[in-house]
Amino acid sequence: MKKVIKSHRAEMFTFKRWGRKAYSLFSVLKQPVRIGVLMVAYTSVSEPELLFAQADSSKVSMEYNLDEVEVSAQRSPVTFSQVARIVSVIERNEIEAAPVQSLQELLEYALSVDVRQRGVHGVQADISVRGGSFDQTLILLNGINISDPQTGHHSLNLPVSFKNIQRIEILEGPAARVFGPNAFSGAINIITSSEGSSGLKLDIAGGQHKLADLNVSGNIKSGNWNQFVAFNRMSSDGYIDNTDFKIWNGFYQAKLNTKPGTFDFQLGRTNKAFGANSFYTATYPNQFEETKTTFASMKFETGTKIHLTPSAYWRRHQDRFELFRSEPASWYAGHNYHLTDVFGSNLNAWFSSVFGKTAFGAEIRSENVWSNVLGEALASPIDVPGESGKLFTKSYSRTTISYFAEHSVYLKKLSISAGAMGNRISDLGFGWNIYPGLDASVAISDNVKLYGSANSSLRMPTFTDLFYNGPTNIGNPDLKPEKSITYEGGLKLTFNGFSGHAGVYHRRGKDLIDWIRENETEKWQTKNLTSINSTGIEVSGDFFPEKVWKKPVFITKLGVNYSYSELNKNDYNVFSYYVLDNLKQKLDIELNHKIWSKLKGSWRVSYQDRNGMRTQAEPYEPFWLVNTRIMWKTPSTEIYLLAANLLDTKYFDFGTIEQPGRWISIGISHQLRL
Repeated sequence: MKKVIKSHRAEMFTFKRWGRKAYSLFSVLKQPVRIGVLMVAYTSVSEPELLFAQADSSKVSMEYNLDEVEVSAQRSPVTFSQVARIVSVIERNEIEAAPVQSLQELLEYALSVDVRQRGVHGVQADISVRGGSFDQTLILLNGINISDPQTGHHSLNLPVSFKNIQRIEILEGPAARVFGPNAFSGAINIITSSEGSSGLKLDIAGGQHKLADLNVSGNIKSGNWNQFVAFNRMSSDGYIDNTDFKIWNGFYQAKLNTKPGTFDFQLGRTNKAFGANSFYTATYPNQFEETKTTFASMKFETGTKIHLTPSAYWRRHQDRFELFRSEPASWYAGHNYHLTDVFGSNLNAWFSSVFGKTAFGAEIRSENVWSNVLGEALASPIDVPGESGKLFTKSYSRTTISYFAEHSVYLKKLSISAGAMGNRISDLGFGWNIYPGLDASVAISDNVKLYGSANSSLRMPTFTDLFYNGPTNIGNPDLKPEKSITYEGGLKLTFNGFSGHAGVYHRRGKDLIDWIRENETEKWQTKNLTSINSTGIEVSGDFFPEKVWKKPVFITKLGVNYSYSELNKNDYNVFSYYVLDNLKQKLDIELNHKIWSKLKGSWRVSYQDRNGMRTQAEPYEPFWLVNTRIMWKTPSTEIYLLAANLLDTKYFDFGTIEQPGRWISIGISHQLRL
């Protein structure tokens, strides 16, 4: 048990000490790109803990205390019991039990998370937290920012299958002082299975609509080296016309534990090609898109008295969007081509003293786009990589510089953390701005804690917000960044076999960016809305009967999440494409139970009630969904049956895009230890 506890604490410690701060370079496609370099010097050494003990994940969750796990809510390490924010953690055993086939489907059941799928099984989805828009949620992979500056539609283009995810952390609410710009309404960190004893895992699944899913992964441990490799391929003919897809991912991660510190390297690639039925406009349903995303990062953790984590990363995203997959209209000028390059470097540092923990750091991030649609005119067009005879005619670059400082104090009953981010954006004439935040909690007993916080944040307009002009859209290069301040408070409860919380929040937003129009005959245009305020409540609880009664019980877990969000629209009499079209109510019920011997069952029941209009004449209708998973499981092998949308409910996540009806699949997973 002791070794397992260290495993989970080490996992969380990696995320808590991540750095996302700064460094840009490169001359790409024969065009000069802004170069920013953050020079870091560091001394001191530390001997990192050796990590990970391979164990049955269904037992792991019973063997460690979540309160002692370090989570990502501050810039210096903080345990779950100390944090004065709401951080949802999805563990590996929960991922394995969930009746889902992708990360997007898994996040559907997280508290206050809204996932609006255009394409299922990981093709494309917009994800938001606490009623925010999909561009307001920051996505990280192993602590490194992978968000897309072109559009949040592509931020979940991960180079790894959700079957290789070890855990997920969701920080609710603004987090500029922790994660930097664009952590406007929340942040999601995805952590992969990159450590452990040597082994090979194979997962094969198939189902209706010619669904085929193959995942192969392996871990090699040799001395101080841990290396993880994964490959995934998924395809389907689609559940309705023009919803077919082909996806493949390749991912490599290496960790080296040395006397000076721990070196972490990751490299990944994902390709997607899919029918995009009505994805961006219902006017032209025969759309098609192909995307290619490459990602790499390096990170080093060192130090004893002063802990230092410098890192650098690069993300390239290329896509081809076809408004007409076949038989284009006579006026159609051709497809849209985009390529974005993001370079970043950062340094995070922290130290302990008699006064508490102090953290500081800096980040520089360069975002660049080449396109035939987005940006400003190039002096000379350049070739589109991999596309014969196609040219980029526009480009745009911007650099963001951020500095961070934070101090945290932990007393017996009281914890306080205060900090700020100073930020400057090169292209918006915005100057330097400071975004402060304060979190506090007090334990009124061993089982009950009160918490409260006030945090500010910002979100930069995407390149699509600024420049996209099309048959149904008009961009706005004069947009200002979004700003907000959020107040929240509530209580947390922790008893043997039960944990939960209840809270309220109020966000005051200014200059929120949205695509709007006054009637269906007009084009959608991006504008800064003067002010949009939102208020919400959250209630969650997890009950483990076996922990309470100290004996085997048929039901092993019962979980309930409920969230309610209300937007003050300030009498905006316009049609909103995103901001005013939010999830009003959401109820998720999770039930895990035994059936017989090694046979188990898992159920997810979800209710959603959305604000906004699906079309000019039709509002969104509330709906219930039921998903289930039946699995036979041993320590090395699992055979499972999934039934998504078991009741064959007809529902819409976005506009006129009808979501799949009942979809049944079956799979087998086997792990071989070497």
